[in-house]
Amino acid sequence: MSIAFKEWAIICGALGSGDQSIILRKGGIHEGRDGFSFQHAAFFLFPTLFHEQIARTSLPASTPIPAAPPGEIGISHFARLEWTATITSLETALSLQPFHLWNEEVVRERFHYDVSPGLHLAFLRLFRCEPGWAFADEPKYGGCRSWVTIPDAPEGMNLIPVLPDEEHHRRSAALKAALGEAG
Repeated sequence: MSIAFKEWAIICGALGSGDQSIILRKGGIHEGRDGFSFQHAAFFLFPTLFHEQIARTSLPASTPIPAAPPGEIGISHFARLEWTATITSLETALSLQPFHLWNEEVVRERFHYDVSPGLHLAFLRLFRCEPGWAFADEPKYGGCRSWVTIPDAPEGMNLIPVLPDEEHHRRSAALKAALGEAG
C-alpha cells in the first residue's frame, strides 16, 4: 500500500501544474493527540472535493475544479518533502501569499484553528505520475484526516518532475528568504 496526502483538488492541481510548491496545514480533526505533522517524506497527492474551494482561493470563480469520475479517486501526482517550517507569526503566514493560492481568510482560519496559533509549511518537489491511475472511492478515505493509505501505484510508473531543477531551487531560496531564513 502507498501513502497519500489529502488536499483540495484545486490545490493538487496547482501543485501538479507547477503554480504552487508549498502546503500550509494546521491539521485535521483526526490527527491524534500530537496534532499534525508532515510524517512522510514522500507521498501521492489525494485530491478532495467540496464545492466552496474555488471561493476560498485567489482564483477566478469560473476556474474548473479537476475531478475524477464520480465514485473514483484519481492519482496523478507524487510529492517529495524537501523541507518544512513552523510559522508562528500571522504576519509571516500572510506574507507568503505569492507562494500559494489560498485566500487570506483561509490562511487566517488555519493559523488560528487550534489553541496554539501557527501553521506547518512544507516545501515540496512535485512529480507527474505517468501513467496516473484511479481506484474506487471508499468510506475509509473520508473524514478530516491528512494521511490515507491507498492501493499501490501501477507497475512501471514514471515520475516526471513538474518544474525544472533551476526553478525548483529558485523557489526554495525565495521562500526561505521570505521566511527570514536566507543566508
